[in-house]
Amino acid sequence: MKILGLDPGTATTGYGLIETDGVNSKILCCGVIKTIPSKKHSQRLLEIHNDVSELIKKHKPDACAVEQLFFANNQKTAFSVGQARGILLLAIEKAGLPLHEFTPLQVKQALVGYGKADKKQVQKMVQVVLGLNAIPKPDDAADALAIALTCAGTKRWGESVKFKKQNAKLQCKIKK
Repeated sequence: MKILGLDPGTATTGYGLIETDGVNSKILCCGVIKTIPSKKHSQRLLEIHNDVSELIKKHKPDACAVEQLFFANNQKTAFSVGQARGILLLAIEKAGLPLHEFTPLQVKQALVGYGKADKKQVQKMVQVVLGLNAIPKPDDAADALAIALTCAGTKRWGESVKFKKQNAKLQCKIKK
């Protein structure tokens, strides 16, 4: 199974694609989508949508995992990142892929076993779990891989796919 992890942001959106059998995972690719700050906000969101849609089309993941947002201080940043996150959700939904969402706490617990782990601890675990020589750079790409690994380590993706198939059958019955 291929899982595309996404770390939303307007300036930089991280992505990480892994392949997993539920026990072992390997990295297929990772990187970031960067937008130009001088562009209109709507143009930046369109660019993120187009690039994520292209990633989905090119790599054909079986599922996508996106970080849920948690902000306590900066409302302006929260709104901007929330809009970028909405664009990611739109691209995933348009592609018809199962979506899984994880809070930063869930990612930390899944990879490190401690919900208050720092960013470097999570990134080190990404390196170890994927058998890499170094921590993936930039940080947003490593975060996206962490989100994908969190999804791979849960049973939620299997249950979600099963539910989606059952729901699709139900919808077909209703339409008849």
